[in-house]
Amino acid sequence: MTADSEKDIRHLKAIGRICALALKKMMKHAKPGMTTAELDNIGSEFLKAEGAKSAPQAMYNFPGATCISVSPVIAHGIPGGYVLQEGDLINIDVSAELDGYFGDTGASMIVAKHIPEIEKMFNAAKSALDKAVRAAKAGEPLNGIGRTIQEEAKQKGYNVIYDLTGHGIGKSLHEDPSAIHNFHKPDDRRILNEGLVLAIEPFLTTGRGRVVEEKDRWSLRTVDRAIAAQFEHTIIVTKDEPIILTL
Repeated sequence: MTADSEKDIRHLKAIGRICALALKKMMKHAKPGMTTAELDNIGSEFLKAEGAKSAPQAMYNFPGATCISVSPVIAHGIPGGYVLQEGDLINIDVSAELDGYFGDTGASMIVAKHIPEIEKMFNAAKSALDKAVRAAKAGEPLNGIGRTIQEEAKQKGYNVIYDLTGHGIGKSLHEDPSAIHNFHKPDDRRILNEGLVLAIEPFLTTGRGRVVEEKDRWSLRTVDRAIAAQFEHTIIVTKDEPIILTL
């Protein structure tokens, strides 16, 4: 969507804040010995308390309020009976709706442990997100986002996940532009307009950068079982610095 009124911005900020706080709460409470279903319930209860609805449940009948992916699964992981272990690399993705407006955010973390080589990848993915967000300016090419992500990944010694993209968002979870690539696509000539609402989500990996769907028909893992990291913000594009809704 294009946010073209103070009402739009106010509502987008409200749901963005809720998504961000739900993610923060879940990351804080992720501990060894708890199941991913228990962790999902923490997010679910927080969203309900704020009056928000889980977007994947509402729109796609996803079997969880949030997506919790345990490596080598990197996206769309279904919360369930898996018991978190110290050192697990997990990704938590929270998307929700409030008053007809949607927000989306996500982050990767290590459960209860410091693993420097993985944290190095986290820092690279965060840097890619930060630079990609700043590259999203009205009048600039949309493919500048992917180019920025790919260049940052390469500079830091990582590959991007080619099969997963960011997306437009606002009045629905997934809107046009439907594919914000994490790599440079020269034939993509779309231009960013002021007020455009985007979910930007770099995925970096040590592997080939391709994913395959698991038998549950939701979970996506790397084809080579390589580790990966994702960080995501929902933003509003402006002529200058973007409005980051999910800080």
